[in-house]
Amino acid sequence: MPDQELVTAPAADESGRVEKAASAAGRGPSRAARLLDSGAGRNLGLVAVLVLLCVVGVSTADTFATTSNLLTILTSASIIGVITVGVTFVIIGGGIDLSVGKVMALASVWATTVATQSYGPWVMIFCALAVGAGAGLVNGLLIAYGRIVPFIVTLAMLITAQGLAERISGRRSQIVVDPVIAGIANTRLLGIPLLVYIFAAVVALGWVLLNRTTFGRRTFAIGGNPEAARLAGLDVKRHTIALYVLSGLCCGIAAIMIASLTTTGSSTHGTLYELDAIAAVIIGGTLLTGGRGTLIGSILGVLVFTTITNLFVLNNLATEVQNIAKGVIIVVAVLIQTRAQRTST
Repeated sequence: MPDQELVTAPAADESGRVEKAASAAGRGPSRAARLLDSGAGRNLGLVAVLVLLCVVGVSTADTFATTSNLLTILTSASIIGVITVGVTFVIIGGGIDLSVGKVMALASVWATTVATQSYGPWVMIFCALAVGAGAGLVNGLLIAYGRIVPFIVTLAMLITAQGLAERISGRRSQIVVDPVIAGIANTRLLGIPLLVYIFAAVVALGWVLLNRTTFGRRTFAIGGNPEAARLAGLDVKRHTIALYVLSGLCCGIAAIMIASLTTTGSSTHGTLYELDAIAAVIIGGTLLTGGRGTLIGSILGVLVFTTITNLFVLNNLATEVQNIAKGVIIVVAVLIQTRAQRTST
């Protein structure tokens, strides 16, 4: 009998531990963790950060809350914001695109050559879109059918696009002489620059495409588990190509916008834009592994970084301090993502 009691006691303790673990698992993550892990919760957090930045801006710079400065922030966010829309699709789909900045530069150079400008504004716009989509198509084909890692393919495209832009322009800025293209940045509707309206239109179309169409649902499915998506009958390769072409088209649109804003096409356009876009997507809550993200979160991320830049300029702070602040924000955002994922599982 004593031996039997010694045997059954540990068994009873082990059973109790199992029951407690099962009970804890059944309760699941807390309400705060679920809110933090949701798209709405992350967006609310970014809105709170924006409000905090605005409070800091009002208290440290007298010109921050002026209409002209707020429009400057929106205009600055427009070009990188359009690029971020395409990058958001690519990352949700499980990829990465490091070439967006220099693809935009290449498109701006190609669209502003003397030969292209001689045909008028519509040919310039078509040229910019075609160059962007063509670069995206090459990226997509090499990734989908060449089975090369997206990081390597898009890094190679970044270098190639930079070289082509320098070759075509002779490392000189090409002046935009077409009055229609040059006038885009100077046109205002109801006091708001046309560039902001273009940005808003791209975001609206991107949101509908991501959240209200089968294309968007397939993007989430492929990013979450490409093998399961393939077994479910989705053409993963063709969809991957489409995502990179979409990213390239956004670069083409941004190329026309920056050519109008600066009245030049230059190989120096878009330097480090890819890092700013990816950083905005990350702090917006999109997972780098794909399968989850929101376009609104990415745009809020763009506004956060643009507002930080504006605050540093108004307060005459060094650029290196600004870069340090951006790096800290990215690390904190990834840590929050990681913690939220662990808590929700």
